Amino acid sequence: MTPRKIRFSQYAMHIAAAALISACCLQPASAGQTTDADAAARDNWRSVISQNPDLREGCFQASFPSIVWEQVECKELHPRIHPVVRKPGEGQVTGNGHDFVAESSGLTSGALGSFPTVTGVKSEKSVGVAEYGDGGILGPNEYSLQLNTNFTGTTAACKGHSGCVVWQQFIYATDYAVEGEGAVFMQYWLIDWGSSACPSGFASDGEGDCYGNSNIVAAPDVKPTSLGSLSLSGSAAAGGSDTVVFTDGTTAYRVSGSDTVLDISQVWQESEFNVVGDAGGSRADFNKPVSITVKVALTDGTTSAPTCVANAGTTGESNNLNLGSCSTASGSSPSIQFTESN
Repeated sequence: MTPRKIRFSQYAMHIAAAALISACCLQPASAGQTTDADAAARDNWRSVISQNPDLREGCFQASFPSIVWEQVECKELHPRIHPVVRKPGEGQVTGNGHDFVAESSGLTSGALGSFPTVTGVKSEKSVGVAEYGDGGILGPNEYSLQLNTNFTGTTAACKGHSGCVVWQQFIYATDYAVEGEGAVFMQYWLIDWGSSACPSGFASDGEGDCYGNSNIVAAPDVKPTSLGSLSLSGSAAAGGSDTVVFTDGTTAYRVSGSDTVLDISQVWQESEFNVVGDAGGSRADFNKPVSITVKVALTDGTTSAPTCVANAGTTGESNNLNLGSCSTASGSSPSIQFTESN
């Protein structure tokens, strides 16, 4: 995906939550129960499955109500369109830097993005943005969910290159590798690597940055009208694995790979999550009127509320919604929550 550049562009399962699902939420429904109980069960399952401590690297799938990951085929990612980095332009609404992020006081080890409330979504299309060369995977029902880290820290992955910082994206994207199929993967960036050749496993974006991709696991091409049932999580463990998990309500798709690709666990402090255009600096345009609530829940070893930081997003993709207010919550699942509408 496209980074917004200022100059130009395993952790442990929550046993209590698992017990809650198995003991309470997954009991057979009685005649008097409503679908609210079913929704609560799926929400709890989504939270637990995103934090399942399966330490294996590779590609996996799990189906509600099971919290056991079954290994599936990994595929090498050959995107239909490559990332580009260009100067951000005007006319973007949410995204392209104009976004709220959740900032931890210390390091973040995991984040879960979801849409607690979605109203009015009847259609969406990914459209090109002139400042990015009208690139991207364009057309109706094309979009991406992105959970992005900050790009303000350097690690050993930069190999001492002056000014180099690392950036990692956890992504679900429609039609990204194969038409008619969604892709779940991680994208790795070495921002401001410089003019020398990119390291093995990375390609140059032609602007002094290097990018690489994890393997992908195939997922359904979910229509944007189902946003309320989708979630995306990312986690990073020093000396262990980084993991992305996408859920579409009743099925979860996971890819894990070594944290040593970027060592992002050493510098991750901010988390951006949203629905935006599908690569290449594109914009997700929704019908009017639409209102979406975005929630970003963190795992950072504390119960303290994160900080809502405005205009701190890192991806170049965007949508046509206007940001509302942002609130924070502390407790066992610290989070931020904000609205966006048109």
